Amino acid sequence: MRLNKLQLGDKKIFDRYLNFNKHELSVYAFPNIYIWRKTFAIRWTVIEKNLCVIFQDKIGAFAYLAPLGQERRPDAVAEVFYILDELNKDPEFSHIENIGEEDLGFYQDLGLECKFKSYDYLCARGDLAELKGNKFKSKRASCNYFTRHYDFKFEKLSLKDKNGCFRLYDLWMRQRQSVNADPLYQGMLGDSRISLKEALAGYSGLGFQGGVVKINKEIKGFTFGFVLNPDIFCILYEITDLSIKGLAQFIFRAFAEELKNYKYINIMDDSGLENLKKVKLSYHPKRLVPAYIVRRKAVQRLR
Repeated sequence: MRLNKLQLGDKKIFDRYLNFNKHELSVYAFPNIYIWRKTFAIRWTVIEKNLCVIFQDKIGAFAYLAPLGQERRPDAVAEVFYILDELNKDPEFSHIENIGEEDLGFYQDLGLECKFKSYDYLCARGDLAELKGNKFKSKRASCNYFTRHYDFKFEKLSLKDKNGCFRLYDLWMRQRQSVNADPLYQGMLGDSRISLKEALAGYSGLGFQGGVVKINKEIKGFTFGFVLNPDIFCILYEITDLSIKGLAQFIFRAFAEELKNYKYINIMDDSGLENLKKVKLSYHPKRLVPAYIVRRKAVQRLR
C-alpha cells in the first residue's frame, strides 16, 4: 500500500472527500490537517473509495480521522489498522482518532472499542458578536475597558503581518510559560508555534481568514481560522499580549462581528487543559461536540 506524503496541492483531493458529509468537528478540514505536517509525518491513501489519513511521530502512528467516503467501508477500517500495525512497534498503539458521535454505531458494530477523547466548543456567532445579557456582563466590561483606554486599529490580517504575528506569539509564549511550568504544556506551546509557521506560510492557499489589532502600529493581537462548512467557521488561533487588559475579549468579539455569513463559531477543543476549558465554557457554547477514539478490544494483526 503506497502512502502519499501530504502536500499543499492535495487540498482539492481532501476537500472532495471531506465534503461528502457535513462535519462539526474542527479536525475535518484540510487546513487543520496540513498545519501539523512539521510535527507529524502525515501521509494519506485511498482504500475502498475511502480517504485515510495517517499521522506518525516518535511515539507511533495513528489515523487522524475516520476513513472518509460516500459510504463507510468496513474493509477500509480493517486496512487502516493493518497499516498502523505495520508502522507501530506495539500494535496496542494503533487507533483511529476524532470519530464523530454520529459514527459510533458503525464502529461498535465492527466490534471496536470507542472511548471519549474531547469536545469541540460550538458557539452561536451572534452571542459572541453581541455579548448580550447578564451571562456576558464580564466580557462586555473587558471589551469596554479596552476600547476606552487604548488607541487601536482592528484590521484584516495579511501576509505583511507575518513577522509581527511571530513576535507577538513569542511574547505570548513567554507570558504563558512564566505561569505554567508543566513540561507537557510547554511542549504544546512549542508545537503550536511550529503549526503557526506552517499556517502563515500557506495562509492564502489554505483559505485562512483573520484579523489583527495594532496599537502604535505594532501587532498586539491576532486571530484567524477557516471555514468548516456553510454554517460553521473555526477559530484556530487567537493570540494577544496578555498585559493588555480586555484585548483578548475585544479581538474575539470583533472577529465574530466580521463573520456574519456563519451561524456558529467552533472555538476548537481545550487540549485537556482545565483553565482553557473554563475560558471556553465562559462563552456559553450552544453545544459541545464530542470526538472519540476507536481501538480494537483484543489487539491482533488483521492479516
